[in-house]
Amino acid sequence: MSQKKILVVEDDPDILEVIQLTLESKDYRVFPLLDARHTLRAVAEFQPDLIILDIMLSGMDGRAVFRDLRSRPETRDIPVMMTSARYKEEYIHGDRMEPDAFLEKPFDIDNLIARVRALTE
Repeated sequence: MSQKKILVVEDDPDILEVIQLTLESKDYRVFPLLDARHTLRAVAEFQPDLIILDIMLSGMDGRAVFRDLRSRPETRDIPVMMTSARYKEEYIHGDRMEPDAFLEKPFDIDNLIARVRALTE
């Protein structure tokens, strides 16, 4: 089985590092991205099996990034797990957004791994 690739778009370097180290310890290849403006280029180059996308990004709204990903044929089918410390899952669905998963911060590491596994296997 080939190693699954995960693009993590998160503007908090500490959270990004925790997610990256956690997933790499479970044998995932992780592309950490602090700047959401480069998301589409990173997706094109890295070809991720999953995108973990924070909603509150410096200078950008993760919801706009999500909508952009869903609107493009080449990225429409990549699973996306959105994360947020501010918003609750009900808000995301109420906003007519349907990510493949949602993870509220602060999150439990085991919960993160379980959701990632569910979306990549």
